Amino acid sequence: MQFQTPLIPARLIRRYKRFLADIQLEDGREVTAHCANPGSMMGLAEAGMKIWVEPNDDPKKKLKYGWRLVDHENGHFTGVDTAVPNRALKTSLMAGEVPELAEYDQVLPEQKYGEKSRIDFLLRGDGLKDAYVEVKSVTLSRQAALAEFPDSVTARGTKHLGELAKMVDQGHRAVMLYLVQRTDCEAMTLAQDIDPTYAAAFESATKAGVEVLCYGTRISPEGVELGQRLPFR
Repeated sequence: MQFQTPLIPARLIRRYKRFLADIQLEDGREVTAHCANPGSMMGLAEAGMKIWVEPNDDPKKKLKYGWRLVDHENGHFTGVDTAVPNRALKTSLMAGEVPELAEYDQVLPEQKYGEKSRIDFLLRGDGLKDAYVEVKSVTLSRQAALAEFPDSVTARGTKHLGELAKMVDQGHRAVMLYLVQRTDCEAMTLAQDIDPTYAAAFESATKAGVEVLCYGTRISPEGVELGQRLPFR
């Protein structure tokens, strides 16, 4: 997935009200950017961090910049836009680039299911069980090379695990796919101390037959692409 508009570098001044960030552009101007991330962004929103933002000239948008990446200035990046994983994965799923799901030839995004919910992707193929695929963006890392999810309490995420388990009970496949939007991580685990309720729901869901996939990403200011499968601990 390539960014629609070339990104430009900036420095973070502060992030506030979850979806707003004051930034300083390279020419010294201070502007407000949209932050498409409802999580805590633990470790990713410190003042002075180098970031990359996407400018736009859309008259319908009040904010003319969207925060897309954190540049760790050591060759590694973190993608902070939670909409990116679905966009990147849609392309990969349609191209059969996820081996565990490559047999499906129909990729249907945002399908209604469960109790007033939408599944990120419903996959269908002749002679195959329908596969319900829920995608989560993973950006937290508190130990070197280890990604964690979630970075804050997520009642919505807990609900999704329960609904995936129900899909298995109805005879379908259900897949929890974690996309690690960090290039400095080699494995993933759950942040049980942050949300023990989510961790308990995860255990119940996997015991019920919900499959777990974890993939890394290749990230640059040009775009975000699906990387290699990562071990889940």
